[in-house]
Amino acid sequence: MGFDDAGRAADMDAFLARAGWDYAARFPLGQDASTRRYIRLVRPDKTRALLMDAPNVEDSPCPPDADDETRIAMGWNASTRLAASRVDAFVLVANYLHYRGFRAPEIFAHDSAHGFALIEDFGENLEIARQIEAGRLDEQTAYVTAAGVLAELHREEAPDVLSNGAEVWPVLDFDQLALTSNADLYADWLRAERGGGPLEGAEREEWEKVRDGLIAQAMEFPRTFTLRDFHAENLLWLGNGELGLLDFQDAVRGWDAWDMAMLTQDSRRAVSPEAAEAAIRHYLDQTGKSREAFDERLAVIGALNALRIAGVFSRLQHRDNKPRYGLFQPRQLAILARNLSHPALKDMNAFVRRTTPFVFEGF
Repeated sequence: MGFDDAGRAADMDAFLARAGWDYAARFPLGQDASTRRYIRLVRPDKTRALLMDAPNVEDSPCPPDADDETRIAMGWNASTRLAASRVDAFVLVANYLHYRGFRAPEIFAHDSAHGFALIEDFGENLEIARQIEAGRLDEQTAYVTAAGVLAELHREEAPDVLSNGAEVWPVLDFDQLALTSNADLYADWLRAERGGGPLEGAEREEWEKVRDGLIAQAMEFPRTFTLRDFHAENLLWLGNGELGLLDFQDAVRGWDAWDMAMLTQDSRRAVSPEAAEAAIRHYLDQTGKSREAFDERLAVIGALNALRIAGVFSRLQHRDNKPRYGLFQPRQLAILARNLSHPALKDMNAFVRRTTPFVFEGF
């Protein structure tokens, strides 16, 4: 059932009536993902909330006990993303974040079966990316604050499962299959940037060997609760140093360096070296972690993430006819090249230099 289906409109009306928001004015904010959109609600007394409209139309998320063959057969969400745009995931992760003292939106009401949630409306244009662009927020202050949130988030062991009454959501390991499927986007798509095709034959075999070696390094790193999409578009400046969190429903048992890479290695905005370094130093000061070991994790995890994103941007341009992603690709390739310069990635560095040397053109 899609957004414009008459049956879904009736379900939405019924949900809002049960929640006491049926008389609120509705202002659609558009989709933030292919299967999710938001509608701002304003009551006559000017109180506001957001309606999350997330119909359950995606492939199913990964079952906790599924083997690789089953996951691959189930599709992208089960094999690679692990999660899905599910209201129950959003609500249960939000509850966990509230319990830990973080500023996720408050959940006023939800209906997971139909894919609706009524959540706190933080306001407009509060993303730290927008605040920095407008000159209302110092970049280094924003990134140090975000790093402090990560330090607190990563302080405790990641839970295996989140629950609230009858609702249960597993917090899965971001595992070898997920890393492999994501990294393969590089092998399948990046050479399209220069009119080429996927890596095949002997090159593909060598890719798989080098890829698996890099993933083996990642799998040795300690795990932590990882939000996955922790970047300047999903972090809201609420004032008094308080940071609002969004888009955390894909949380997994991942790595500290994944969240930090998403924060400081941002393909959509140029994070200054000074802000990135200040964020990393603050994180390490707050956690007491070793700089040398963290730098290695950041390079390895950052490279795996950068291989994924570079492949996605190329696919979006050359398969999906979305040329605007070409605007982000030079920065993304420079991020990949910078991560590959770490000594722990010498094999992947050599392979990428030989098969896609243009990655290093802007580095």
